[in-house]
Amino acid sequence: MSVELNHTIVHSRDNRESAEFLAHILGLEVGAEWGPFIPVDTSNGVTLDFATIPAESITPQHYAFLVSDEEFDAALARIREDGVTYFADPHGKQPGEINHHHGGRGVYFMDPAGHGMEIITTPYTFPEQ
Repeated sequence: MSVELNHTIVHSRDNRESAEFLAHILGLEVGAEWGPFIPVDTSNGVTLDFATIPAESITPQHYAFLVSDEEFDAALARIREDGVTYFADPHGKQPGEINHHHGGRGVYFMDPAGHGMEIITTPYTFPEQ
């Protein structure tokens, strides 16, 4: 049997706000509320189930999304239009820039709960060539 990630729970201050934020940036749909969760499905079958918890209980996580060049352009345009701060690096030292690691493009930004979001056009290979 092959093993695949099916879903993960993403803690947020407001599950709808965080789900709608990410879905908007990535051009995805927000699913119907299911119990305490607001789902956002990705094209490879992984669902992000956003759940509201107290802000002080949120541990920031990192979520990286592999997108096509066209999807990257559209997402970056939405990030810019919405005035979302973005960076070329995960440490926030290169604001307003994108990176070109591994022969592709990438950008980092924060979601409303403080999670680090990343979109990339080429999967990472290590060591970088």
